[in-house]
This record gives sequence, structure tokens and C-alpha cells, in this order.
Amino acid sequence: MSIVEQPSVYDELIELLAESAEPERVLSFQLSHDQQRRLDDLLSKNREGMLTPRETAELDEFEQFEHVVRMLKARVRERQQS
Repeated sequence: MSIVEQPSVYDELIELLAESAEPERVLSFQLSHDQQRRLDDLLSKNREGMLTPRETAELDEFEQFEHVVRMLKARVRERQQS
């Protein structure tokens, strides 16, 4: 029995960005200093078990965002290799 993978809800957007964005800018993208500091704070609070429900939702958003950025960077790398 084979498993059929469903496309990500973000695939069309990722493809559009991979086609139109400057590869170097995409591959070098990082969170701003303030956003990275906030993420580090949330991760620290999470390790300590001290997140509020709102902070848990915020951390989930960071996780979803990171996933999309990784998929975009992977798509850009694929395009560079072909």
C-alpha cells in the first residue's frame, strides 16, 4: 500500500516566491534581531513549562513560519541545482 502525500497548503505560494525572489536574499533570510530575541524567550519559557496559552499560540506561529521558510529555501536550492 502506498502513501499518497497531499501537497502543502503553502506550495503555490512557495513556488511563486521561489520563482520570483532573488535566491541569495531568500537563502540568507533570518529573523530580525527583535523577532529572534522573542523566539528565544518563548523557547526558554517553554523549556521551563511557563508559557501562557497566548505565548503557546505565538510559539506555534513561529514554528509554522519556520517550516514555510525552510520549504522555500529548499525550493530555491532545487531551482539553483536544475
